Amino acid sequence: MSYTSLHWGAYRPLVENGRLVEMRPVPWDRDPSPIGSSLPGAIDSPSRVRRPAVRQGFLERPGRSGEGRGCEPFVEVDWDTALDLVAAELQRVRRDYGNRAIFGGSYGWSSAGRFHHAQSQLHRFLNGFGGYVSSRDSYSLGAGRVLMPHIAGDMDWLLAQHTSWDNLAEHCQLFVAFGGLPLKNAQVSPGGASDHLLREAIGKLSRAGVRFVNVGPLRSDLEGATDCEWWPLRPGSDTALMLALAYVLVDEGLQDEAFLARYTVGFERFRDYLLGHSDGQPKDPHWASARTDIPAPRIVELARRMAASRTMINVAYALQRAVHGEQPFWMTVTLAALLGQIGLPGGGFGLGYGAMNNTGSGRKPFSGPRLDQGSNPVRDFIPVARIADMLLQPGAPFDYDGQRHHYPDIRLVYWAGGNAFHHHQDLNRFVRAWQRPQTIVVHEQYWTAQAKYADIVLPATTVLERDDIGSASSDRFMVAMKRAIAPVGEARHDYRIFLDLARRLGFAEAFGEGRDEMDWLRHTYEGSRQRAREQGIELPDFDDFWAEGCFEVPRPAEQTVLLKAFRDDPHAHPLGTPSGRLELYSERIAGFGYADCPGHPVWFEPPAPRYPLHLISNQPKTRLHSQYDHGAYSRASKIREREPLMLNSQDAAARGIADGDVVRVFNAHGALLAGAIVSDEVRPGVVQLATGAWYDPLDPAAPDSLEKHGNPNVLTRDVGASSLSQGCSAHTAHVEIERWTGELPPVSAFQPPRFVAR
Repeated sequence: MSYTSLHWGAYRPLVENGRLVEMRPVPWDRDPSPIGSSLPGAIDSPSRVRRPAVRQGFLERPGRSGEGRGCEPFVEVDWDTALDLVAAELQRVRRDYGNRAIFGGSYGWSSAGRFHHAQSQLHRFLNGFGGYVSSRDSYSLGAGRVLMPHIAGDMDWLLAQHTSWDNLAEHCQLFVAFGGLPLKNAQVSPGGASDHLLREAIGKLSRAGVRFVNVGPLRSDLEGATDCEWWPLRPGSDTALMLALAYVLVDEGLQDEAFLARYTVGFERFRDYLLGHSDGQPKDPHWASARTDIPAPRIVELARRMAASRTMINVAYALQRAVHGEQPFWMTVTLAALLGQIGLPGGGFGLGYGAMNNTGSGRKPFSGPRLDQGSNPVRDFIPVARIADMLLQPGAPFDYDGQRHHYPDIRLVYWAGGNAFHHHQDLNRFVRAWQRPQTIVVHEQYWTAQAKYADIVLPATTVLERDDIGSASSDRFMVAMKRAIAPVGEARHDYRIFLDLARRLGFAEAFGEGRDEMDWLRHTYEGSRQRAREQGIELPDFDDFWAEGCFEVPRPAEQTVLLKAFRDDPHAHPLGTPSGRLELYSERIAGFGYADCPGHPVWFEPPAPRYPLHLISNQPKTRLHSQYDHGAYSRASKIREREPLMLNSQDAAARGIADGDVVRVFNAHGALLAGAIVSDEVRPGVVQLATGAWYDPLDPAAPDSLEKHGNPNVLTRDVGASSLSQGCSAHTAHVEIERWTGELPPVSAFQPPRFVAR
């Protein structure tokens, strides 16, 4: 059977006369994602990178200047010319500046396939070349990944152990969702989403009588629940609400003292802050009401309900993508600890139910085959969201997780997989930073801004043009991904590109180990069998797996309950924290001396905003990040070719904006055009504009040019969440909007660049 695994689902490709015409969802998927419908037509569209291409100015003067990036035309060249040029640049930079001047900037969402995973291929190649400057954490979870090991445990371990939806349906009574449970987010998983769970899970919990509270500025962030209250609090004030709920529990003696004594450390220090003993300000419901816009009596009533019910408290990833983003995660754990239900069926906390499909699946946390990336001899790194700082401020110091580091001086950026012009904030600043390296090499499938702003662009194959194995931790199926169509144009697999470069650079044998593509699939599959056995999974023979087309990962004998073993015996199963317990006060973090992230969860009073509307730049419904924004499903959602922006009817009326108008959205960082949707599904004072519209400046040569397609990251702040994590802070952003009355500039995001003859 022939299947393919994409980040947003498993499909059966229908091919006629060598051309992809349809992506049919697999029959077992209960809620298939329509994103798959974007591949036919998009995979061989004019946006496709068909041949190696070099920026004209770079071809004339390699490694001299980046000032023409994004403006100059490209010259298409043959593969040998392109590879010779890349190899020469790598050798030059290593010779003149060392491997510490090379940044391997790949991000991990390029392919659900585990062998043709661009990030793994790039890192293996650069390690073989002598190393590179790496990045840590992720834009999605930058603050959470750094914080959680200090207070509860490794983030990946926690996510793999989340209480299963089946268990919640049997035991949970009240589900309090800070940031909701967005169905659109749960379309995806990094290694594939073979069977979509969230819609059915919400329905199952509803039929079991579970009551939901959707805490956040968007009503649509929790859909399908029968008994659901919407609490449209002020964006960024979740920590204040959690503190007030905790205050009620402590003030009324509803906290579980026995749980706090046995399983936590630091409650007394936190309690002094909560009650106002340490700073003179009790964090009571009246205090919180002024910051959240939630009436104090409702806060008191919810706290009492939480104490009287088996309660699950969930916090969305989005809440920690903000200035002081560590605080809502820390308070989620603290509030759940006060209730004393952590480790019990149906109760406790969640850190991202609804963020990805596999969270809460109840499947065994087996991630399938993986490619050995080797060892990186270069110790320099950056937190992933600090790219522009690194490029603009070489040698400058930065704090991270208790240590002081310095930004390296980067001369060459090599990127395979991902799109920095989607992930990064304050794109006008980022474009200026992007001019600084001497050389930028990109593997790309489509002419995104990442490709248009590169020096050398090498065309890479898509998942449908190669064989691979799709497998995500805790997902239902491991999928044999068989090639469906021939590569478009002259596209090559990332593996072949790197192998050809390794031959030119003298380490082909170490990189390729004499294996072709199918040899590697067999090798990585066999290498995963022992890890599978450790989870009680017996994989079939590779040939049987490949012929069958998929393998269903068995369910555990018992339902998964997060931290159950720790609750059963905290001495035999301690957490990975310094104390082995949940740290409501962290001596280690306190010892770092960070004013913006002290030793226990706190509320930081935000400064008065300069602009009146809070911008929520959340995950899109019609694509994954920016992938296939040029596809039919995403483009059908546009308004007059612009990304849709949702605003409340009160805010629209005050500005003379009607549904379907094109609006200009602006602040001190930049301005963009978007299409207005007037809706009371968003609270007043808030506008919502999804990420992922391909960056499309009106004049690429002009600083701070109007972005005409609707990429919100021309408006977001490029500052770290705190000195602890330096995570992404995109959700701390304010804007103003006005109706656009001028002539509409055409959208050119999906057009290839201008080409000239050599």
